Amino acid sequence: MVQLAATFSVLAAMFNAVVATPLNQNVPAKRAGEVTHSGQATYFEVGLGACGHTDSNSYPVVAISSQIYGSGGNCNQWLHITNKDNGHTAYGQVRDECPGCGEYSIDLSPSLFTSLASGGLNEGVLPNIQWNYEPVGFSPPN
Repeated sequence: MVQLAATFSVLAAMFNAVVATPLNQNVPAKRAGEVTHSGQATYFEVGLGACGHTDSNSYPVVAISSQIYGSGGNCNQWLHITNKDNGHTAYGQVRDECPGCGEYSIDLSPSLFTSLASGGLNEGVLPNIQWNYEPVGFSPPN
């Protein structure tokens, strides 16, 4: 009887651990600030994005690679982006998918690209950027 009670206690503890574990381990909140990605950045003309929002070129829009975009679970997530070549930093919001981007490369709205580039849009490509997700609910400082 004691062995049966001990077995039941172990099974109950295992059940509680499984139930308490989130089903989707890849949600942005789990990655926020924990992982820094490196890649390059380009820019694109903004419009209706894969996340379902119509934005303008003046909004800090980010399109992430199709490999990361998946089913759109990162939509509306804010990223903290750093141009490692000049030290400029900015925040951008995931609003689109970039099928032509490498896994950790991103495509930016013209205004966001310009805020990170030393030479404006003429630079064309920022080859040395790093970025990470901000926590869910984050809003960049004004």
